[in-house]
Amino acid sequence: MTTNDHPAVVKFTAALQEAGLAECARGIRILDDEVRTAAAAARALGIEPGAIANSLIFRATYGDRVEPLLVLTSGAHRADTARVAALVGADKIGKADPAFVKENTGQAIGGVAPAGHPRRVRTLVDNHLATYAAVWAAAGHPKSVYPTTFEQLVALTGGTAADVRSVEDDS
Repeated sequence: MTTNDHPAVVKFTAALQEAGLAECARGIRILDDEVRTAAAAARALGIEPGAIANSLIFRATYGDRVEPLLVLTSGAHRADTARVAALVGADKIGKADPAFVKENTGQAIGGVAPAGHPRRVRTLVDNHLATYAAVWAAAGHPKSVYPTTFEQLVALTGGTAADVRSVEDDS
């Protein structure tokens, strides 16, 4: 099986097409190596890290309930978990382990796409991504990426545009 045929990439491609984003689906690129970080993806694409939409899955705790939360953040900075918790009304935002990520997205860490998950995942989309005409995000596998825009990410995910930057990055 090639990366193009990987079930998560196929499912994500279908999600793009169903959302009317066939041009994004046609833009999926399979890279030579896995790019599990914004810096690695930026190097492979020859762009600045800020134009990479990192897909971060967190464990959002609301009382006794834990839900996945996807934060699509610019590779230019880190997400502030306290700020993110306040934005979504969570008691706590915690790191998700690989099993939690796979269970809730059907995809592996480093390749989590904005959509194509078994069920919709609540999503925040970093406002900083709007400063780029084009951004690149994972397409379901750590070797796959695709070009998109801030507006397309918000529409595709049904997400909320938000300032998720760490306070240290604000200065």
